[in-house]
Amino acid sequence: MTRIAESELILNTRGAVYHLDVRPEELAHTVITVGDPERVKAVSKHFDKVEGTYQHREFVTHTGFIGQKRISVVSTGIGTDNIDIVLNELDALVNIDFTSRTVKEELTSLRIIRLGTSGSLQEAIPVDSFVVSSHGLGLDNLLPFYTYQNTPEELSLLEAFRGQIRMQPSAARPYLIEASKELKEKFTEGFHTGITVTCPGFYAPQGRVLRGALSHPELIDQLTGFRYENQHITNFEMETAGIYGLGRVLGHECLSISAIVANRIKKEFSADGGAAVEKLITQALERIAQ
Repeated sequence: MTRIAESELILNTRGAVYHLDVRPEELAHTVITVGDPERVKAVSKHFDKVEGTYQHREFVTHTGFIGQKRISVVSTGIGTDNIDIVLNELDALVNIDFTSRTVKEELTSLRIIRLGTSGSLQEAIPVDSFVVSSHGLGLDNLLPFYTYQNTPEELSLLEAFRGQIRMQPSAARPYLIEASKELKEKFTEGFHTGITVTCPGFYAPQGRVLRGALSHPELIDQLTGFRYENQHITNFEMETAGIYGLGRVLGHECLSISAIVANRIKKEFSADGGAAVEKLITQALERIAQ
């Protein structure tokens, strides 16, 4: 088998993968990702036992147990550029033999659940509610660097999006990936569901104007108005499509769940986003630990 060079898979002096500073035995096969490094301890405080904590730069990992269920929680930072680092290194921890530097013959599929925050694009989805992303629709440029396959249903939905929403030339090459059906079935009652758009920035890519003028000022209205069969766009943020996309490339089961902290249609922002996130963490862990 082909050996992976030191320049491609970087390990530190303790034999841990470079950015995460985690060794294979230190990672659980159920992984929760959060954007904010401080949010890691907001998840791990619910563990019955914390087995280990690891940190390098903005990447913080806590591994522990709820009952007999072993779980790792990892901070990604913001954006799909960081998702590229985290998803590849999580995959390497379970699917590459660090001694021989070769891909294992028997591959492991991780269960990866993002717990994050997001902005609603529908008036009927209020602040402090929760959205399960049925699909991640990327307006960033990460996934086109990889080889991947879409399902016929995904291609039809993507074609409808491209037909209804004309991006500015060279602004984006939209892509779309569906969530893990297995994980999605755990989060139905009490959760909104719909397409989540992943943007490459927080300001102009999400229609915010401070001093820089927008090249696509009608984007939010177009996203809100998108309809195809029974599908619509519920929210947008900055990581989901990258997680779903690399999950497809690398063979992992992925789901993204967001606490809505802003409603961009009603121009509202949560009075206590921290409380909404804490409630999401509690409800999600009840289902994940089963």
